[in-house]
Amino acid sequence: MAVRYLCVVATVCLLAVEAHNIDKAMHRGEREVDGAFTPRGANHRHAEQDFDFDHESILGSSKEAAEFDQLPAEEARRRLALLLPKMDTNNDGLILPTELTAWILRSFGLLAREESAERFADADADEDLSVSWAEVLSDSYGISPAEGRSDFLSADNEHGADTARMVREDRELFDAADANQDGSLDQEEFLAFSHPEDNPTMVPILVRQAMSEKDKNKDGRLSFAEYVTSLGDEPLDDAALLTEKSRFDEDLDGDGDGELNEEEVRAWLVPDNLEVARAEMDHLFSGADADMDGALSYDEVLEQHQLFVGSEVTDYGDHLHNLHRFTEEL
Repeated sequence: MAVRYLCVVATVCLLAVEAHNIDKAMHRGEREVDGAFTPRGANHRHAEQDFDFDHESILGSSKEAAEFDQLPAEEARRRLALLLPKMDTNNDGLILPTELTAWILRSFGLLAREESAERFADADADEDLSVSWAEVLSDSYGISPAEGRSDFLSADNEHGADTARMVREDRELFDAADANQDGSLDQEEFLAFSHPEDNPTMVPILVRQAMSEKDKNKDGRLSFAEYVTSLGDEPLDDAALLTEKSRFDEDLDGDGDGELNEEEVRAWLVPDNLEVARAEMDHLFSGADADMDGALSYDEVLEQHQLFVGSEVTDYGDHLHNLHRFTEEL
């Protein structure tokens, strides 16, 4: 066992010499240090009562967070009560686990659209309601169109190999999102570009890009050594290596063959929104289902209104300020 472990460490060290730094994309969803997309709500599990942090990190607006902080408790309850019949799709006066999960998933979609709309407005410099590739280069990287030509994409450019790689990857995503192939992205197309992890047609591109970056021996699979070299700039100490080996074996390597195939890489890179929504549903039920009957009455929800207005159920408060959206969209 010790010999095998030392072999793994030695291989990791050799690969680390040529490993690329995995930067967070500047205009797409938040990324972990290993390049995986951060699941929604990940920053809230350790600060569930820090509503200011919840609101600001999810809404992306301190103004919205500050406004909600000033909302009186009774007004928050009143507005939350208006949402309950919309969650209660079978109109039985109870919020079932499936109904709450579906509502949270819907909130995820609304949040993605809001985030994308903000980024679209930032990138659309000429305000023509479309975003060109030149505008992406300028907004995301501060790169001029001239620098974005093929000569820039060489590894020895002044911006560095990592930036060149990210630009190449983003150009591939941009072209894939450009459904009508007119060379620019409207708001719907930009959503696919800004949140590719939520778009089934974009996910295979993300997996292919990750494999191209991490699969050093080009065998179509990721060994533990290849996986662990993507976990940051600094070498891992022995304890961290053992922790990551345990995660690799127990959480990521579903078929237990010692390597990650493309489907396992996809599961690693792209969060399962349904799984996240179910976890949030369980969290809310554990705090609000007072009689533990497996369903939430309206009174139970309103009794714990602080829990709900600080969760994905209400876009961390934003639904309560924009009730008209539900009339328009339902």
